[in-house]
Amino acid sequence: MDKSLRDLLKSVKYSSFILAVLWSVHIYKELSGRSLAQFGVFPRETDGLVGILCAPLIHGSWEHLFSNSAPLFFAMTIIHFFYKRVALSSFFLVYFLTGAAVWMFGRSVYHIGASGLVYGLLAFIFWSGVFRRNIKSIVLALVITMVFFGYLEGIVPFQEGISWESHLLGLIVGIIIAFFLKGIIEKDEMHYDPWEHERDESVEYFLPRDTFEKTLKQREREDDNPWD
Repeated sequence: MDKSLRDLLKSVKYSSFILAVLWSVHIYKELSGRSLAQFGVFPRETDGLVGILCAPLIHGSWEHLFSNSAPLFFAMTIIHFFYKRVALSSFFLVYFLTGAAVWMFGRSVYHIGASGLVYGLLAFIFWSGVFRRNIKSIVLALVITMVFFGYLEGIVPFQEGISWESHLLGLIVGIIIAFFLKGIIEKDEMHYDPWEHERDESVEYFLPRDTFEKTLKQREREDDNPWD
């Protein structure tokens, strides 16, 4: 099997596992008839700290779960496939820092759902394109812009029944994580020097190997100072 296909299948399995956890929690909630809202993030209350871990796993309705499942699956698969070296760190940083930010700055209500995580991961993909500035990351940023542009509406403040704080803070966290992880370069982002394996000092060349690497002024200075 082709390596790219194996990597894609691995990414899909990873994303599917996370979604399976979310769906299992919601199915349990529906079958048991219990409300799990008390496990959400409740800002600035000690009891609400548990929500940093649990809130993204809990959804208020099937519609709520459906609306988060597709973009979450899409974002996790892209990150795991194209940004292997930072896939896990970006996921967990966005997951926990978004919850912590909501706990510190959100309204005093229970915040549940994976939408903050979704916004954080989508922001990470888009801003990785801005900070890394290579072809792959820029194309991914454009894809995110075209497919999820309408999600910007979700950060408008004071929307009834929507944790817009999770959306906005998740987006901000995603930008910050993209900035701090931009230096961890993937293999396909590394610059390749075609002369790297051909620099053999024992071989005489017609022109110096750095002929095209120095400017005219640099060469003039070398000619004026032959003993340097």
